[in-house]
Amino acid sequence: MLTVQVADEFTERYLALPLSLRKKVRKQEILFRENPFHPSLNTEKLEPKGKQMWSFRVDHRYRVLFRFEDRNLVTLLTVGPHDWIYKIAL
Repeated sequence: MLTVQVADEFTERYLALPLSLRKKVRKQEILFRENPFHPSLNTEKLEPKGKQMWSFRVDHRYRVLFRFEDRNLVTLLTVGPHDWIYKIAL
């Protein structure tokens, strides 16, 4: 079973989202906990690969940035618009 911890930044940005988007994040997070590579999440490792940052899709516009701490532990780092997530991952 995958254990998920949440960074403070993720919590702050999540709470600032509109309710409708928070519901989408929660729905995708539940799916992520069951299978982090479920096809509908579009989970991908971001460049540069050495940073060990990954993302999964909330919807067409928003993504969640996360890191595998080990095989069974993940930290959700932040949530935000697709383009913004990709810029901060660099």
